[in-house]
Amino acid sequence: MADVQLTAYNVKTKEKNVPIQDAVVTKTAKGAYMVQGHDGKGNKLTTLCNEAKALAAIQAGQAKQGW
Repeated sequence: MADVQLTAYNVKTKEKNVPIQDAVVTKTAKGAYMVQGHDGKGNKLTTLCNEAKALAAIQAGQAKQGW
């Protein structure tokens, strides 16, 4: 799972599968994993993902651990 790509829906430009840059993975109060970052054009991106994808992205170096 070294090729994990974190993507999100960009609400402002209505684009799907936009890659998240400078991603930070945090845990929500209910235990879900939230990824926050930007698209490189100044638009903020946020998405939820499962535990396996979040931990794989952290181990691959694509995201920082925020908890």
